[in-house]
Amino acid sequence: MDKDIMIIVDDQEINRDLLKEIFNDSFKILTAENGQEGINLINRNKSRIAAVLSDLIMPDVDGFDLLNWMNKNNLINSIPVFVITSADDFDMLNDCYKFGVVDTIAKPFMPEFLKKRIQNVIELYKMRSKLADIVVNQEKELISQAKRLKEQDAKLLNMNRSIVDMLATVIEFRDCESGEHVKRIRTLTVLILCEYIKSHPDCGITIADLLNIADASVLHDVGKVAIPDTILCKPGKLTKEEFEIMKTHTLEGCGMLENIPQIFDSELYSYCYDICRHHHERWDGKGYPDGLKGDEISIWAQVVSIADVYDALVSKRVYKDAYAPKKTLEMIFGGECGEFNPELLDCFKAICDTVESFYNGMEIDLMQVAYDCYKNIQN
Repeated sequence: MDKDIMIIVDDQEINRDLLKEIFNDSFKILTAENGQEGINLINRNKSRIAAVLSDLIMPDVDGFDLLNWMNKNNLINSIPVFVITSADDFDMLNDCYKFGVVDTIAKPFMPEFLKKRIQNVIELYKMRSKLADIVVNQEKELISQAKRLKEQDAKLLNMNRSIVDMLATVIEFRDCESGEHVKRIRTLTVLILCEYIKSHPDCGITIADLLNIADASVLHDVGKVAIPDTILCKPGKLTKEEFEIMKTHTLEGCGMLENIPQIFDSELYSYCYDICRHHHERWDGKGYPDGLKGDEISIWAQVVSIADVYDALVSKRVYKDAYAPKKTLEMIFGGECGEFNPELLDCFKAICDTVESFYNGMEIDLMQVAYDCYKNIQN
């Protein structure tokens, strides 16, 4: 195996011969009489150089010119440079360190001491280089693994999503407003929940959880399939009795989910059931069907609740015209739609501009939003 190269730059032949004799058994020695010759040698042998030993005071191109060139060519951090000089000017030697010199060694020197001192530094540089390579390779492998996992997640997500979207289509046939509504709910759920996760990195919601919650949100109103048309599509305000029937869509939906084996046997089920049952619960306990209060309501059900109310208000329905986004926000933040978790309202405020852009036609890649969210947390 070829030896690593050591380049010795000194205008005195006796010094070059002495240094060559010291290191000849460990390295292939190349010598230069001045800085320009040293630059030429470094330029031709960059990948194999173990160290450069250079004098400072030389005619024409001196040691500082050599150091300056190595800095400009980004070599000073990868090739250790030792200045071996008889100069004792403190400022001059201090300038060497500013240029990135590893060590300055005064002449005359003890050969064995010099050899050990320089070889130790060379070994440290080699180790640092190996560690840097290991880190780079590990980063590449992690990126590769993340890519594979992302592809696997996408396949699983698409399988679950096809089932969920099929059910959403059934809702769309029964309720003409729900088709696009459920798609928008999925996007709003991801946006709000990602904002919550950023401010609560220890909440325990994994990226797999997030994607399952997003899909589960689509089925929040699946129980409306069981509501009579006369109530579901009534253009006016519901009577008290009719509203009580409408409220049963939460429990009817849970009953339907229990009889869908593709969902019942998956991790998606618990989120679907919880969101379907509790997306009309309220922070102050005045919601339905169970009258849950505060943290008794899961965070994902609370998120879907806000998303559901916002979309319902800004959308035209058979029983009302659409509210303007600004008016809708005033109603939600003012408590006209029931009381919501203050922390989640803060999260919603933080993404209002994004939400408005989305409703104005901006496309949002939910998978990318999810991965960006967790990437930011890890960083």
